[in-house]
Formats: sequence, structure tokens, C-alpha cells
Amino acid sequence: MTDLWLFLPACFALNLTFGPSNLLSVTFGAQQGVGFAVVAGTARLVAFAPMILASALGLGALLSVSAVAFGVLKVLGAAYLIYLGVRLLIDAKPKDLGETTAPMSLRAALRSEGTVALTNPKAILIFTVFLPQFVNVDRYWSSYAVVGLSFLVLEVAAIATYAALGRLARTFAATRLHWLQRASGVGMILFGGLMVFARQPAEL
Repeated sequence: MTDLWLFLPACFALNLTFGPSNLLSVTFGAQQGVGFAVVAGTARLVAFAPMILASALGLGALLSVSAVAFGVLKVLGAAYLIYLGVRLLIDAKPKDLGETTAPMSLRAALRSEGTVALTNPKAILIFTVFLPQFVNVDRYWSSYAVVGLSFLVLEVAAIATYAALGRLARTFAATRLHWLQRASGVGMILFGGLMVFARQPAEL
């Protein structure tokens, strides 16, 4: 069966890698709490699940070597991240202590999480290069299920971790939340720019 003692810590390290999805968790955690961020993060899991299945079926490997498909995916992902970053920068304004702002709806947060997850080339790398290394070919489907489910469970832990960090940041700097929002916006734009230069797994 899968060597979970080796897979789990290596996988969790990947889950905790700071990227656009985890940056969303920090932002949502700071703005609306850990619970909201975790619920919003379920859209990420819903996006990842069929991607893992596609990888198991071999479709992920096909996508990873298709220059056109990979190029379209990363351009769409980069454009959306830059859009999110610009929106965060526009909305990031100092607030008076008594002033309140309309929170992002759960529907909008779910849409952001799902879109970022689906258009992130990093996910293709993980699902087509990393996960298969821990699959037992003699028990292919059951082994892939264990590996895939373990990744999703650890992703929930990563979402909660980053959301808690965001909430903690707000607790200690409640009147400076707009600076965190600005940093998140700049981070999104940077990630979008870097995504344009992402290479296909076959080229790595």
C-alpha cells in the first residue's frame, strides 16, 4: 500500500506552500473569520477532486504535455489573479473605527476559490508528477483514492492554518487591515505575473 509515513509530511509541505489559493485563505480569514474562509475553501476541494480523478485516468498527464491547453490555462489563471489583485487594491482604504464595509458574499468567495484552483498550473504539477509517485500499481485505484483523499484532507488543514494566520493578523492590527488587504492585492498581481512564466511539467 501507499507509504503514508513518507507521503503525508511531504504532501502537507506542498499543501502549506504559499500561493494564490492560500493567499485567499489569509485574506478571507482576516476579513470574515476562519469559519468563512474554510467554507469558501470547499470550492477549492470541489475543483481539485475531478482534477485528481483526471490525473488517475491519465487525462492530467495529457494536459501537462499539451502546449496549447497548458498555455490557455495559465493565461486565464494569470488574468483572474491580476483581476482579484486589482480589486483588492481598489477596495483597500483606511476605515474609521466606527465604519463598516459590506463583506464579500459567500457565493463570491466560493467563485474566487474555485476559479483560482482550476486555473493554477501548480495543481497540474502536483497531481501529475507528485501524487503518482506514491501510488501502488498493484492496488492502483484504492491506492490512488487514499493518496487523493489524503491530499484533500491536508488541504483543509492548510486552509484553516492560513485563515487563522489572517485572523491573527487582524487581531493585532485591526485598524491597519487595509495594509493587509493591499499586501494581498499586490501578492495576487505578482502571482498572476509569475504564472505567465510557469512551464509545463514535461519541460521541468
